[in-house]
Amino acid sequence: MPEQDPSSHPDSGGSDSATSGTWRELFDRGHRAAVTVFAGGIAVFAINTYLTAASLPSAVAEIGGQRLYAWVMTVFLITSVFSSMLVARTLSRWGARGAYLLGFGLFALGSFVCAISPVMAVMLVGRGVQGLGGGLLTGLSFAVIRVALPERLWVRAVGFASAMWGVGNLIGPVLGGFFAQIGFWRGSFWLLVIVATLMTGLLRALPTRRRDGAGAESVPWASLAWLVGATVAVSVAGVIDGIRVPLTLVALAGGLAVVFVAVDRRTSNGLFPRLTYARRNPLKWIYVSIAVLAVGSTAEAFIPLFGQQIAGMDPLVAGMLGAALSWGWSSAQLVSTTWVHGSATAVVRVVGPAILGVGLAGYGILQFVSSGIGVAGWFVALFIAGTGIGMAFPHIATAAMTITRDDTEAARASAGVNTVQMIANAVGSAMAGLLVSVGATVGAGAEPYVTSARFLTFGFATLAGVGVLAAVASVRPGPVSPTPPRRRSPR
Repeated sequence: MPEQDPSSHPDSGGSDSATSGTWRELFDRGHRAAVTVFAGGIAVFAINTYLTAASLPSAVAEIGGQRLYAWVMTVFLITSVFSSMLVARTLSRWGARGAYLLGFGLFALGSFVCAISPVMAVMLVGRGVQGLGGGLLTGLSFAVIRVALPERLWVRAVGFASAMWGVGNLIGPVLGGFFAQIGFWRGSFWLLVIVATLMTGLLRALPTRRRDGAGAESVPWASLAWLVGATVAVSVAGVIDGIRVPLTLVALAGGLAVVFVAVDRRTSNGLFPRLTYARRNPLKWIYVSIAVLAVGSTAEAFIPLFGQQIAGMDPLVAGMLGAALSWGWSSAQLVSTTWVHGSATAVVRVVGPAILGVGLAGYGILQFVSSGIGVAGWFVALFIAGTGIGMAFPHIATAAMTITRDDTEAARASAGVNTVQMIANAVGSAMAGLLVSVGATVGAGAEPYVTSARFLTFGFATLAGVGVLAAVASVRPGPVSPTPPRRRSPR
């Protein structure tokens, strides 16, 4: 029997170019409401991320809590990661409509608590509840696409929904800055309450059917505990000053992650699909590719700081510099889903991380020029880096969604896309902070911000090289294991 091409094998994550849908079909009357829900779930999460960052200084000035400043994002991120791990089980228990109702409900409740917070401690509680809802919303966007849309539209739906991160990067800072400017920072959270509530009116477009027998699956608490522990350790590392303690926490997180893998692969009903641990199945490498792209995107958090400190940019211009990466990401996602089909998807999945690395390295190299053409080069380099993320991500995510025809495992693989992305965001944020701190220490007394910028971008560019290797492993020809490894229930 001739060897099958993985791009067409049902367990390899390929797509059929002959049945690729169009943008017009994606937004026709039959799919419009569902697509709005998918994209809206990610949009409110992304807008909230940037909106909160812009309005938080004004909130601290009114309610205090300066020492808890960094925890406003850390608490949100940790609870988001936790709930993202439960997407498949929430979906199987409540159905698409019920799961989204729970996600928007928790997000609205958390936003309400933030809006009425008298002190920072209450704000943190609200952010934790917000994160629980946000993790569900972003994860459901990938998992529910499988059950609400025909397969020919999956790539475009993933690309459009993921492009909402760029929308959030544009709208969030503007809205947050506006409410802070008029002295009504609480308006940022009231707006999120209103938007999340309005989105529930579109949920009628989603199916209510649950997968038979899936609701009986138990939560893998052992796996969950180890992975949440690793996420907490690396998240805390990102908000602690110095180098020694953060490095120790990162090492601890790595050890906990190793234990998680050992436990999860032997659990009868693990957190990740069984195919993740199959020797010849590419799902593990698909997840690594997603993680590398997600980590690369976290560099944008420090770009405005570099723009102000190195080139003396005004805050608005520096913010636009930071947004350049998201603009490239969003633009490339929409374009890539239009012209990349069939075997070309394998090429894009490999080239994307390479372009990310080239763009980040180019930005680091150009730090020796801080005016005129050099600064323009910064924008171009970051935009190019973003295109690497955008052109590859929809096709890598769709590869995970189409990894198998088993509905239960496919739903878990789809939910795993968001779980991996959320964890990678936490890891990337901690790594970025650590590289910036190391760079500042090495460059002390000379040009600390220039050195920090180079440490960050060269470090992430090197990681992008790992992403290229993972992408090659995920698309290379070869037989795919027809059956996943058997798990053993822990004693």
